[in-house]
Amino acid sequence: MKQYQQLIETVLEQGSWQENRTGIRTLSLPGAMMRFDLAQGFPAVTTKRLAFKSVVGELCAFLRASSSAADFRALGCKVWDQNANENAQWLANPYRTGEDDLGPVYGVQWRQWPGYKLVDAAATAQREAAKANGFIEVGPVDDNGAAKVLFYKPIDQLRECLDTIVHNPGSRRILFHGWNPAVLDEVALPACHLLYQFLPNATTKELSLCLYIRSNDIGLGTPFNIAEGAALLHLVARLTGYTPRWFTYFIADAHIYENHLDMVQEQLKREPFPLPQLVISERVPDFAKTGLYEPEWLEKIEPSDFSLEGYQHHPPLTAPMAV
Repeated sequence: MKQYQQLIETVLEQGSWQENRTGIRTLSLPGAMMRFDLAQGFPAVTTKRLAFKSVVGELCAFLRASSSAADFRALGCKVWDQNANENAQWLANPYRTGEDDLGPVYGVQWRQWPGYKLVDAAATAQREAAKANGFIEVGPVDDNGAAKVLFYKPIDQLRECLDTIVHNPGSRRILFHGWNPAVLDEVALPACHLLYQFLPNATTKELSLCLYIRSNDIGLGTPFNIAEGAALLHLVARLTGYTPRWFTYFIADAHIYENHLDMVQEQLKREPFPLPQLVISERVPDFAKTGLYEPEWLEKIEPSDFSLEGYQHHPPLTAPMAV
């Protein structure tokens, strides 16, 4: 994880102080990236202890389209508690339904993106095409005097990615998105890690992933998100018959909070340990071995199905999360 230390150094050396919504200044740098070869090991930070159980707990909650902090907690992840119940702006939001509610965050968009089509009532062919594609006719709409019909369906973006990896691996459109402009006012926190693109190589049977993050807290968020993205890549590769390979991590606004400076500077003093290996439980089907495509395991996976083998790390470091 030398790359992570190099990122810290770069932000400390080249970043500039900025104000933000949290009230805690950040040392910020626009545009950063890291690229990990998963054949060399799993990118778990070793200069402090990674909260791995929380990482895979959050991932499992996302895969189940959870929208309640209680669901995250039940899976071993408490990082959403403050966003659900201590964020003043969210507490005053009329869309918040009560304690622990988060709104349609990450996983809801991944697995149940609300898809709509507004079709001319007289466009019979278009209406039939929408139905053939799984859209449900909601009802007639008067669009400024024009008669139209509204269609709806929840779109499982992630499942469509797996289907395409298996059936059309040459596609360069295998991606899913978490940034839905229509619901930004209905969520406790708009997606930070928002665009994932899978890149299968049908010749080598290797699967790679590019992740774009609009805003990343280098001290707390980056190690967490790196591990979560790499675990997702491992899981998708297993379910589609590929070997996980390259994981490329892009950050738009890379920042260190002022009250995290001691934590990140301490990590620069520590020598990283060798990377561990990610192990997925034998109960999770391996498409490459079984020849059976079982994407329903996206919902069936449990945090206990993931473990790190040979994980050495320095003592834990803590810092408050900016909300």
